[in-house]
Amino acid sequence: MTYTDDFLRTILKRTKTVAVVGVSLNPVRPSYYVARYLALKGFTVIPVNPGHAGERLFGAEVKASLADIEAKVDMVDIFRRSDAVPPIVEEALEQFPDLQTVWMQIGVENAEAAAKAEARGVDVVMNRCPKIEYQRLFGELRMGGFNTGIISSKL
Repeated sequence: MTYTDDFLRTILKRTKTVAVVGVSLNPVRPSYYVARYLALKGFTVIPVNPGHAGERLFGAEVKASLADIEAKVDMVDIFRRSDAVPPIVEEALEQFPDLQTVWMQIGVENAEAAAKAEARGVDVVMNRCPKIEYQRLFGELRMGGFNTGIISSKL
């Protein structure tokens, strides 16, 4: 999938609350450190994992499913296998009428689920990581020596 930097930047700027489906409580797992990073950047992160429901992560209660979330959610970030995505997207579309974005992590793609979300006016990103894109688009990867292709006076 190809996404413009403007498209990704717009999503990351407008998003306030992210439900992270498939988050792990293990600090060495990518889902943990992506959720932690987003929380440290000021996003409200709602962790979703039925195996850890009721526990706390980054100050928030882990929910068993998206249906257990009462708050408004702007983005659903999916850390699950590609074949597990359709029911997650269906639940998200039912639960959050104002949902703006479905984001599927690196290695996660499901064209059917993406088409269903896009038909409802929801932006979809597949096979990307919001942490990596945030760092790339807002100048943080440059500090690690990466050439992001974005010119800025900000270090």
